[in-house]
Amino acid sequence: MRHGKKFNHLGRTSAHRKALLRNQAISLIMHKRIKTTVAKAKALRRFIEPLITKAKDGSMHSHRVVFSYLQNKDAVKELFGPVVAKVGDRPGGYTRVIRMGFRKGDGAEMALIELVDFNEVYNLKDQKAAGGRRRRRRGGKKKTGGTPAAAPTTPEPTTQASSEEEE
Repeated sequence: MRHGKKFNHLGRTSAHRKALLRNQAISLIMHKRIKTTVAKAKALRRFIEPLITKAKDGSMHSHRVVFSYLQNKDAVKELFGPVVAKVGDRPGGYTRVIRMGFRKGDGAEMALIELVDFNEVYNLKDQKAAGGRRRRRRGGKKKTGGTPAAAPTTPEPTTQASSEEEE
């Protein structure tokens, strides 16, 4: 029975599951986004978010705790360096899971899991700085009279008949 099941076992033994999540966490830290199944992405999110929170502390103890989970010096260095620099002010929610459809071979639902602050498309700070502030205007009637500001100021094209009559 599955009473009180706290996490997805992913159909693996505990050692296999731990190795899977460790390898996916290392790949996510190094590449900033990976493509996997939805179930693995959700399990990975629960695995890596506490590690990123621990890395924000920056102490030697947190280095050792994170290394005990990841077992990879390069990934720990990347996590404590550029990743923490970008997510330092964020209070949580460091990853985003985007569903991508179904895999052709077995029909498994696929997802893209990424570190939120490393995707410039969704980064709201850059959009506000570049595009200014978008306002939603109240619906209403358009003002009439006068020339509209957005109208092009090109001369009217003349037809052959009107140019011959003028000569």
